[in-house]
Amino acid sequence: MKNICTICLIGIIILVIACQPKARRVENKIETISNDYLTPYFEDTARANKILKYVSVADSIFARSARANHNPSIAYGIVVDDKLIYSNAVGFSNFEKKIKTDNKSRFRIASMTKSFTAMAILKLRDEGKLQISDAAAQYIPEMKALQYPTSDGKPITIFNLLTMSAGFPEDNPWGDRQLSDSDEDLMTLVKSGISFSNNPGVDFEYSNLGYALLGRIIANVSGKSYQQYVTENILSPLGMKDCGYEYTKMPSDQVAVGYRWEDQQWKAEELLKDGSYASMGGMICTIDDFAKYMSFLLLATPPRNGIEIGPISRSSVREMQQPWKFRGLAANRRIHNGELCPATGSYGFGLGWRQDCHGTITVSHSGGLPGFGSVHQLLPELGIGVLAFSNLTYANMGSPVSQVVDTLIVLADLKKRVFPVSSVLKSKQEQLTKVLPTWNADCDSLFAENFFPDKSKERWKNETTALLQQIGTIKNVSSIHPENLLRGTFTITGEKGAIEVFFTLTPETKPLIQELVVLITNQ
Repeated sequence: MKNICTICLIGIIILVIACQPKARRVENKIETISNDYLTPYFEDTARANKILKYVSVADSIFARSARANHNPSIAYGIVVDDKLIYSNAVGFSNFEKKIKTDNKSRFRIASMTKSFTAMAILKLRDEGKLQISDAAAQYIPEMKALQYPTSDGKPITIFNLLTMSAGFPEDNPWGDRQLSDSDEDLMTLVKSGISFSNNPGVDFEYSNLGYALLGRIIANVSGKSYQQYVTENILSPLGMKDCGYEYTKMPSDQVAVGYRWEDQQWKAEELLKDGSYASMGGMICTIDDFAKYMSFLLLATPPRNGIEIGPISRSSVREMQQPWKFRGLAANRRIHNGELCPATGSYGFGLGWRQDCHGTITVSHSGGLPGFGSVHQLLPELGIGVLAFSNLTYANMGSPVSQVVDTLIVLADLKKRVFPVSSVLKSKQEQLTKVLPTWNADCDSLFAENFFPDKSKERWKNETTALLQQIGTIKNVSSIHPENLLRGTFTITGEKGAIEVFFTLTPETKPLIQELVVLITNQ
């Protein structure tokens, strides 16, 4: 009998252990760092003040846009680095009560909510509670019964949902009208089956449903409602006390009424209540509070040492802003001065990514719902952002915001950060400057093993000697302009011209020059 009891006890222990949630691997942390890294910085310390000189131009752009597009109101703001430096508004948040819009008016920001959902997923990932490579059905069992288009695909992953590559069809504006659906409604939809337009991972297709399912994953993993989890873990730590999801819990005179322009008049739209699709577009927020979130996103750039402050790590915030899924090429895109400037677009985690013909990177997201339209644009390399909310159905805020961004960059003469010169790059420049005129026998130790097999020393000597003769007596050698820790360009100026010298170093412990380009410049 005793042996039987012992066996039963062991069996119970095994069963209890088996039923415990599996411990997950937390993302690896960097243990050792280089002493050579220096943080990129803005040379212009008066950037914010320069921008403030031209806010009247921004006011004019938004006022003109409101008149032309029948916006009941537009609230907007300009963020530089860690703060909102300017905000303003035109029009009324409530026409019936004659309430003027200001930076504390609460607008439904629609799909701008999606990056909060993505951030919540990454927080759970960083805590080891899920992996974005996991199948979504691991956390939403109802998804196991989905019928996929073909047998050679793979099940939907969390990554697919984040990057809108789950294979679901584009669902605007159908998804907007699901905002107040219950959790039961969402699961009933999943159980009844979802139609696919593509296999998972094949293509980008905008999906509100995908982000609704991410909200369900957050709730199932955290044991809290999506709204509660985001409020406690993102909004509260950032001090965003005036943002939330359910308008009936907010002061009624602060909540903007949404309107549509129809029959030459504004007609109030019914405000949808909070529900299971909150994670795709349900947040209500003020300009003041959303600017705090934008600052947090901006301050993740550049990578640097130092303490972490905020809901998730800087590296995870930068991960959100990467081009994970290609969206397309805008070959005929023009900026507001009429210049043809093609751009390529991708989708990150709840954020859009674009790089234009000038190499400028913009991270942004728009939002549109019955009664509302919004957008925010961030330029991480310039440390600025502009946002705008309107209470007009599907208001296009992207056009005036883009115009404001383009205008401020030109008028305030905004420049990217300067990358400090690493000690190894500076040392190699000094050595290379001495080598170029002579290419003497003892210079071999400066170059990698591929260098002279790629082009002989004799040819290098002949080519550089000819270039140096063209520019005449050397007057100056500039400081090196680094692209990163191991690559850069400098200029040798002579009495008759100048030579531009580019080189890049190897990944070895003691880096050597693996590539060299020497050209006459037009300076």
